[in-house]
Amino acid sequence: MDSAAKDEMQPELSPGPEWPEQERAEQLARGAALKWASGIFYRPEQLARLGQYRSREVQRTCSLEARLKSVVQSYLEGVQTGVWQLAQAIEAVQGTREALSQARGLLQGMSQALRTLQPLRERVAQYKQLQAMSHLLPRLRAVPAAVAHTQTLIDAQQFLEAYMSLRELEQLREDTWAPLGGLELPVFQGLDLLFEALGQAVEAAAGAAGKLAREDPALLVAAVRVAEVETGRITPLGQVPRDWRQRCLRALQEGLEQTHFGSPLLPAPGALPGWLEALRVALPVELATAEALVAPCCPPQYNVVQLWAHTLHSGLRRSLQHLLAGPELEAADAFALLHWALHVYLGQEMMGSLELGPEADVSQLEPLLTLENIEQLEATFVANVQASVSQWLQNALDGEVAEWGREQGPNTDPSGSYYSPMPAIVLQILEENIRVASLVSESLQQRVHGMALSELGIFLRSFSDALIRFSRDHLRGKAMVPHYVPYLLAALNHQSALSSSVSVLQLDGAPSGALAPVEAALDKLQRRICRLVLEALQVELQPLFANLPSRQWLSSPELLESVCERTGRFCRDFGRVRNPTVQLLLAEAERAVVLQYLRALMQGRLVCRGADERTQAAERLRHDAAQLQQLFLGLGLEENAHCAPVLLALRELLNLRDPALLGLEVAGLQQQFPDVSEDHVSALLGLRGDLSREQQLAALSSLQAALPPSPRASRRALFSLVPAPAPSPASCLPSGSCARARLLSE
Repeated sequence: MDSAAKDEMQPELSPGPEWPEQERAEQLARGAALKWASGIFYRPEQLARLGQYRSREVQRTCSLEARLKSVVQSYLEGVQTGVWQLAQAIEAVQGTREALSQARGLLQGMSQALRTLQPLRERVAQYKQLQAMSHLLPRLRAVPAAVAHTQTLIDAQQFLEAYMSLRELEQLREDTWAPLGGLELPVFQGLDLLFEALGQAVEAAAGAAGKLAREDPALLVAAVRVAEVETGRITPLGQVPRDWRQRCLRALQEGLEQTHFGSPLLPAPGALPGWLEALRVALPVELATAEALVAPCCPPQYNVVQLWAHTLHSGLRRSLQHLLAGPELEAADAFALLHWALHVYLGQEMMGSLELGPEADVSQLEPLLTLENIEQLEATFVANVQASVSQWLQNALDGEVAEWGREQGPNTDPSGSYYSPMPAIVLQILEENIRVASLVSESLQQRVHGMALSELGIFLRSFSDALIRFSRDHLRGKAMVPHYVPYLLAALNHQSALSSSVSVLQLDGAPSGALAPVEAALDKLQRRICRLVLEALQVELQPLFANLPSRQWLSSPELLESVCERTGRFCRDFGRVRNPTVQLLLAEAERAVVLQYLRALMQGRLVCRGADERTQAAERLRHDAAQLQQLFLGLGLEENAHCAPVLLALRELLNLRDPALLGLEVAGLQQQFPDVSEDHVSALLGLRGDLSREQQLAALSSLQAALPPSPRASRRALFSLVPAPAPSPASCLPSGSCARARLLSE
């Protein structure tokens, strides 16, 4: 386009209003110029160069104006070109609009023509369908017979032939779909049901894989091949894919579970061990069958051995969970299940067998019993065993108690000691239960061990209570027992047997103090039996000590001889008590006799009338001490355990001729027997009959000034067990115990 045309199309530009930004820029420029000028011409000598600055600024201004004009001119030329191009575009759009209008008219005319041809098109389609059906008609006539034949093949379990026939029928149906426009002929309506029938037959064959692998492996192979081919086949459009492989795998699992765990009935009480034993035999056989027979009939991706192992494990696990959710198991069933699940199932006979290859992957199996299941079974087992043990121990105790009232004495062993099988039975019951529990787990063993110790403690308390009732009834005359003391001695032997053998209940690695409560209970039982025996001895001797001391006692040894005779007769059966208990019993018997002797001396029945009687009384004490010591030596008491020598110390108090030396004797007596009190010494000094109040007080004062007890002094209670009559106020020390008692009473 020439410049003249451009000029003609160039619009006139009317001057517009000034820009606000321009005015602001001009003001800023003026301000900057004034600032610059004021800075330059601030000094007078710079004014000489004013002309030069003026000419320079004029040149710069002219240059800027020229550049601005050039820019504005270029901008105006670009705007002019754009306006021209817009005009050309408007002309092109107008032409296109006219062409489209003409095309729309042509299309409307063609649609009318197409509507007139639609019946012809339909006739052509019908002709094509009839032509296709005429070609397929011979094959379509054979479809009903083919369907019946296929059903016969399925019923005959000829899976490969039936599958090929179904595929041919399906292909024929696909061939008719396109010509008929997706319309399905009625003759093919039963084809999907036939496919489902074949799938169910294949599924049933897979469910009986173990049996077929042994009897008809070809049938199992055919079923698996059909399932694999159908799974990998691309189905026609509009049909859901048939994943027969998953159906086969599910059938394999369900058939296996149904074989071994299909019965909804739980094992009856007591039948669980037999059921577990049957599984112990059957499951390894099943796994061996899977590895040797079933696996070769299936593709490798089936992982038959692993599938077998995991399926059997899952079925067994669900059965056990169902079993544990039912009624509480008996002790034998709980033990059998724990032992089988923790040891047999994972042992070499079953899942831990070396013959089971790595493809079984048993390491990934979940625990057969959860921790909650194990806790539940252990609690059930311990509770039932505890009830049984409690009943057994009670029966053993009842049988022992029933023998205490019989006419015959206790049984003896070959050594002559009193004997009863009860201690051995008790420990055997407890030890056997602990040993059986150790076959399952350490936690169960610890539980049963704690239960056994608890039951043993209860048994010992019941045994002690039975002895107390036995003694009370005998002493009160409710039940006269011919052999009261021998049965107490037999009970002491029972305690000794339990004490010597209770260590069999100690667990390896258990704390050393685990048996401390039982040992304390046994010691308490021993002390109680000894006390009952000594109470019977005191009842025997109490009438004899009623006349001691007396004038008859001073003049004749008959009183103590009677005591020794009756004591010897009472203690003659002590020899049937086993060591070391017999030594304890003899020592306690001697102490009981000495305590009776001291009680009699403290009663103040005798006061010596002179030196001859004091000498006679001292000699009687010496003779009695020797006689008692000889008695218990003859009974077998070891010499270092005697306490009769206390009578010799009392003899010195009576035999001393110089009353001024009594303080030394009293101090010596306290050093030997630290539990002697002021009341005891006062009562003993009263036997002399020759001491004034001042002499008694002087002798008693030595108790407060005495040295600490000798290390060799007796530490066993003696005088503290002897009640002494309160002395008269005249014989009390001002700071003594009797004086304090008198002040309190006042």
